[in-house]
Amino acid sequence: MTLRQTAEAHPGLVHLALAVGGFAIGTTEFAAMSLEPDLARGLGIDAPTVGHVISAYALGVVVGAPTIAVLSARMSRRTLLIGLMALFAIGNCLSALAPSYGWMLVFRFLAGLPHGAYFGIASLVAASLVPADRRTQAVGRVMLGLTVATIVGVPFATLLGQVASWRWVFGLVALLALTTAGLVALLAPIDAPDRDASPLRELTALRRTQVWLTLGTGAIGFGGMFAVYTYLAATLVDVTGLAPRSVPLMLAVFGTGMTLGNLVVPRFADRALMPTAGALLLWSAGALLLYPLAAGNVWTMTLDVFAIGLGGALGTVLQTRLMDVAGDAQSLAAALNHSAFNTANAIGPWLGGLAIAAGFGWTATGIVGCGLALGGLAIWAISLIVERGLPAFAVGRRHARQ
Repeated sequence: MTLRQTAEAHPGLVHLALAVGGFAIGTTEFAAMSLEPDLARGLGIDAPTVGHVISAYALGVVVGAPTIAVLSARMSRRTLLIGLMALFAIGNCLSALAPSYGWMLVFRFLAGLPHGAYFGIASLVAASLVPADRRTQAVGRVMLGLTVATIVGVPFATLLGQVASWRWVFGLVALLALTTAGLVALLAPIDAPDRDASPLRELTALRRTQVWLTLGTGAIGFGGMFAVYTYLAATLVDVTGLAPRSVPLMLAVFGTGMTLGNLVVPRFADRALMPTAGALLLWSAGALLLYPLAAGNVWTMTLDVFAIGLGGALGTVLQTRLMDVAGDAQSLAAALNHSAFNTANAIGPWLGGLAIAAGFGWTATGIVGCGLALGGLAIWAISLIVERGLPAFAVGRRHARQ
């Protein structure tokens, strides 16, 4: 992207347009969990089977992120973003019209395909519009769409599903996706495809040790937050004693923590990226360790849930870290970040569920989460040791390539 093309775009407006897409994605991803009873009745299946619908979407994210990033290597980023939102709109529109459980699985998988690639490419575009020392803040603004969705989008979608139908929720998300495509077409800078780009060049990211270590940090370290969030509603009712109608308020507290984290933490990350990542993992480990102790009182639980939400800024920080270590394979590495976090979304709830099934209680998810956060911290430490152990000339060559 040339300086002239970048200058024609207003960074704030472009970031807002990209955040609208994040809001649409966050709403459909998290609302699907809150609409489980409605989906079960509408599709004629039991509640556990609805989990397969959510898993189908997550599988689409994991498969779609690297595949689309590699195959679209020679496309302009602006064109790719428009196409990804169009595909996302189609997947959600078809989900709204799904005639059966089987078709719903197919349509949710389709809707999940553009998720990771969109956030990856959107992050690269957002970062390209600001000075290098503000990249993480730019990525954080894109991620604000996702975090605000947990405060506004999900509660509204849940209410809409209960009052009208879950089909209207997916239809609304499709409309938001089309709106994003229009805003990107109107506001994003026109960039020429990279003539040197190729699928093979993108695949070179998989040869970089630091890329794998960064992805591992996210896949394990972020799993702790998902271990708690998945069973948070049940814990609030059965342990904290909160009325079911008040649960959405506590979920909004979690979303507020994530939003504030993505506003504040990137400012520190732009000054000291790796130390900020390590500090976030330590923060998350501490907040998750306190979870069983805080769960018995609504006020301590509110503070701890907010603190756990703050740790969600890790995704933004690691997104920038991948830009630093991916070399010429920026698109694939950026998209893989979201495959890693969906892997965390599978590992955390699975391990948390095992602890609950073993009779340790709902709050055991906090201990599981703390262990995962510490596991992510261990991988982060290995990454730091490997990086600092490189010969000086190798570090210099790496920065020269970037």
